[in-house]
Amino acid sequence: MHIGQLIKQEMDKQGKTVSWLARELSYCRTNVYKIYDKKSIDTDLLLRISILLKHDFFASYSNELKQNVPNI
Repeated sequence: MHIGQLIKQEMDKQGKTVSWLARELSYCRTNVYKIYDKKSIDTDLLLRISILLKHDFFASYSNELKQNVPNI
């Protein structure tokens, strides 16, 4: 799983721009592009992005955990 790509896909799906996310996070656009490149991300930042996009990115981690650890 590549969380940065999942965030980018959700942004594209919602028609949100890099500039929008940068503004909402008080980041520069360059840092948003860096988020897209990340395979992992700080949980606080992921929570903020999840709230802004109204999308539960933590569910992706839960699904991966369930696939890799039977009977969890």
